[in-house]
Amino acid sequence: MGMVQKDAAAWAQDKDWWRGAVIYQIYPRSFQDSNGDGIGDLAGIVQRLPHIAELGADAIWISPFFTSPMKDFGYDVSDYCDVDPMFGTLADFDAVIARAHDLGLRVMIDLVLSHTSDQHPWFKESRANRTNARANWYVWADPKMDGTPPTNWLSIFGGSAWQWDARREQYFLHNFLTTQPDLNFHEPQVQDALLDVARFWLDRGVDGFRLDTINFYTHDKYLRDNPGLPPEQRNADTAPAVNPYNHQMHLFDKSQPENVEFLKKLRAVMKPYNAAAVGEVGDAQRGLEILGEYTRGDDRMQMCYAFEFLAPQRLTPARVVDTFNALDAAAPDGWACWAFSNHDVVRHITRWGLSTDAAKAYVTLLMCLRGSACLYQGEELGLPEAEIAFEDLQDPYGIEFWPEFKGRDGCRTPMVWQADNHTGEFSTGKPWLPVPAEHLAHVGPDAKAKGSLFAQYQAALALRHDHKALRSGLQRGLAANGDLLCFVREGDGQEIFCAFNLGDASVSVSLPNGNWHALSQGKEPLEQKLTLAPWQFCLASKQKG
Repeated sequence: MGMVQKDAAAWAQDKDWWRGAVIYQIYPRSFQDSNGDGIGDLAGIVQRLPHIAELGADAIWISPFFTSPMKDFGYDVSDYCDVDPMFGTLADFDAVIARAHDLGLRVMIDLVLSHTSDQHPWFKESRANRTNARANWYVWADPKMDGTPPTNWLSIFGGSAWQWDARREQYFLHNFLTTQPDLNFHEPQVQDALLDVARFWLDRGVDGFRLDTINFYTHDKYLRDNPGLPPEQRNADTAPAVNPYNHQMHLFDKSQPENVEFLKKLRAVMKPYNAAAVGEVGDAQRGLEILGEYTRGDDRMQMCYAFEFLAPQRLTPARVVDTFNALDAAAPDGWACWAFSNHDVVRHITRWGLSTDAAKAYVTLLMCLRGSACLYQGEELGLPEAEIAFEDLQDPYGIEFWPEFKGRDGCRTPMVWQADNHTGEFSTGKPWLPVPAEHLAHVGPDAKAKGSLFAQYQAALALRHDHKALRSGLQRGLAANGDLLCFVREGDGQEIFCAFNLGDASVSVSLPNGNWHALSQGKEPLEQKLTLAPWQFCLASKQKG
């Protein structure tokens, strides 16, 4: 069902659509294959968009589909302004935009601006010699006197962040794979070229961007070494614990102050289109501080997400309180975007060992917390992490650190739609990663029935949609008591008291003073003291005043 026509203009002009929005992440290789080659594509996304509209999301974020040699599955771009033939054509992308907008879904795409593929024409020219027109477009540096790399900076994928190039007899910087050279944001022409990329997609109708590794854009122009970190201060939120990347305080290889000036330029480009951006902040030490820095005021990014809720440890009430206290201190004017799962971490059902009831409580909590939210494809079905055999691995990260870190393929297996064939109706061919048999049980005939996890996702998204207090209101009184988490949201003349039992034993909760009634369930007053069964929650409402 399309948007009501009379509301279409107001929908298009809503510059605050992102605030409190629910964004559904599509990993295009694994969403739906339309041509039988075993790899998802843009035409497949068009086919499955009604599922996301039915869920009640506000927007989709599509992971990279640009032309790429696929060394890092599209996060190594060789042409920013075209679609890789694996995923289709620009016409197929236009069809995604048209169908999404018809369903009332906004489209955000994943811009990878910090680095390109080494196959990008810009890099091929830059590496040819030291005097060409793009010689300064990437981060080149001479070796130290003894021939070793210019700094001690490390790559997220292991080893030095510097790669020797025989053509120029210099090192180039790569924060990720050696085939992903970093662009030089200290070169104004680079910034201009990337702003042109943003304009290209905005002109095609995209509503915004997810900005990959937003704090990696700019490096220290003086090429200073990072200080080391003692073992007790090493945090494995950004990289696996077995990666020496965690042994440094990343003061100089990323998160430089000059980055803010580029973000202001990007925001100015986006403004006439009412476009919004969510930045991925990859920093275990200063994540919330950077989030605040990048989303402050109205001339930077609208929102960023840090990694607090993507951590391995289950999200407890105390950690929710600690995270929001830290956020309030570091970013009082900032806006966070929260996620439990994405294409880089173990699916949260498995990571936190959740039952279906627990998963229902967590998604409802996510929809009640202040901020925007990202959902990852398949979490609404309760898909667990897939076990992938070493011989089936595709992820270079997992191949490098196996078996201590098995990579990211376990959360990237194809989406399942029906239980009646071994690929879950993802493809008529052999899928690029195996479809786990256990996933098929999650799309049986009752997958969307009343009482299902999908139905709770729908209900939780609808609650946020229907109540401005939950979407964009204030949040106060956040308190943890063991497994009990309580807080109040308020806005639009309404107060909503939220209480969540995030544990396996019953807890009692006292409502604040006032005439509270169950949210969305008539005006019957609630008792002042309630008992919440394991994983149960209470959402109560009253008029403010």
